[in-house]
Amino acid sequence: MLETSSEDVATPHAKFPGMRVVAGGFLVLTTSAGLGFYGLAVYLNALSKERGWDIASLSFGTTVFFVVAGVTGLWVARFIARRDARLAVLGGGIIGAGSLLALGQITAVWQLYVVYCLYGVGFAAAGLVTVTTVVTRWFHRRRAMAISVASTGLSVGGVLITPAAKWFVDEQTLQGAAPWLALVFFVGTVVPGWFLLKSDPADSGFLPDGEPVAPGASAMVLAGTPFAVAMRSRFFLAVTVGYILSLGSQVGGIQQLVKLAEERTTATTAAFATLALAVMSIIARLVGGKVFPRFALGRVVTVLSFFQMIALAGLALSYNTWVFFAFILLFGATVGNILMLQPLLIAERFGVREYPKLFGRTQFFSVVGVAGGPWLLGWLHDVAGGYETAYLVAAGMSLAGVFVFYFGGTAENTSDHTEG
Repeated sequence: MLETSSEDVATPHAKFPGMRVVAGGFLVLTTSAGLGFYGLAVYLNALSKERGWDIASLSFGTTVFFVVAGVTGLWVARFIARRDARLAVLGGGIIGAGSLLALGQITAVWQLYVVYCLYGVGFAAAGLVTVTTVVTRWFHRRRAMAISVASTGLSVGGVLITPAAKWFVDEQTLQGAAPWLALVFFVGTVVPGWFLLKSDPADSGFLPDGEPVAPGASAMVLAGTPFAVAMRSRFFLAVTVGYILSLGSQVGGIQQLVKLAEERTTATTAAFATLALAVMSIIARLVGGKVFPRFALGRVVTVLSFFQMIALAGLALSYNTWVFFAFILLFGATVGNILMLQPLLIAERFGVREYPKLFGRTQFFSVVGVAGGPWLLGWLHDVAGGYETAYLVAAGMSLAGVFVFYFGGTAENTSDHTEG
C-alpha cells in the first residue's frame, strides 16, 4: 500500500515523468551491463593474455561474480520494497567503481575472486532487479514497452561501452584502463539513478501509466498474487528452471564469445563480436517490445529458447567468418528478448505487489545457470582444447529450456489483479 497526500496530487498540467524514469533505468543498465555483464568477457580475455592464467580459473571468477550478484539480488529486492531505490543504485555505483579500480591491481587469481565478490554486489544493486522493479511500478498497461526500452540499455552498453573498454584495455593494459573504467561506472550509474529513477509514481502525484492521483485520495493498493501462492505455482517453477537452463547457456556463450572469436578469426574481428551481438539484441528487443505482447509470452520464450539453441550450435561448428557472424546475429536476437521477457513473465502472471521478491527469487535461482554457464564452458574449453564441445553443450542446455518453458504453459494476464 502506497500512501499519498494532497501534496502528492499532480497539478492538472503536470507532465507524467514515467519516461524520464525509463530513461534513468536505461542509462543505469547501459553502464552496468557494458562494464559488468558484457565487460567480464573483456577482463577474462585481458587477464588470460596479460597474466597467463588459464581460462577455467578465470571463468570461475565470472561464476563467483554471478553467484554473489544473485544472492545480493535477494537483499536488494527486500531493500527497495521498503526504501528509496535510488539508495540501492548509489551504493551499487560506489561499490562497483571501487571494484573496477581494484581489478587493475590484482596479481593473483584469488584476488580476482575477492574483487568479483564485491563487483557482484555493486552490479546487483545497480542492475535489473532495481530498474525493473521501479519500471513495473510506473507502468501497468504499457509495461512491455517500458521494460523493453529500459532493458535495451543492457545491449546499448554492449554496443557503446564494451568495445570501447576492450580497445582501451588493449591499448593501456587492464591496470592502466581500470581507473577510467571505474569512473565511467560511477558516473554512469549514480548520476542517472539518483536524478531520474524515482521509486514510485505516487511520490510525484500519479498513478501508474500517467493518471493523476484524484484529489483526496489517501492510498493506492498494489495488487497481485500472494508470494506464497506464486512460489508454489507450476508457472513460477517452470520459468525459474527454464531460465536456469536458458540463461546458463546464454551467459556462458556471451562470456566466452570474445575468446572464441579470437580463436576463430582475428583480434580485430573479435572486437566486433560483442558489438554485433549487442546491436542485434537492441533491434530485436525493440521489435519484441511491440510485437510480443500480442502473443502468449510463455510460448514466445519457448520459441526464442529454441532459436538460441540453433545459434549456439552454429557458433560451435562455424569456422567461416561470415557464417560465424551470422550465428552471432541470431544469438543476439535471442539474447535481447529472452532477458527482457524474464521480468515481463513474472509481472504479467503475478502482478506488482510481490514483484521485487518474486523477481529477486527467480534471479537468485537463475544464478545456478548464470554463474555455472561461464565456468562450464571455460572448463570444457580447457579439457577439449577448443570451444566446439563447450558450445554444443550450451546448445543442449538451451534445448532443455525449451521443454521446461513449454511445461509451464502460457502467462495469463493476471497482473494488477489480486489472486487468492
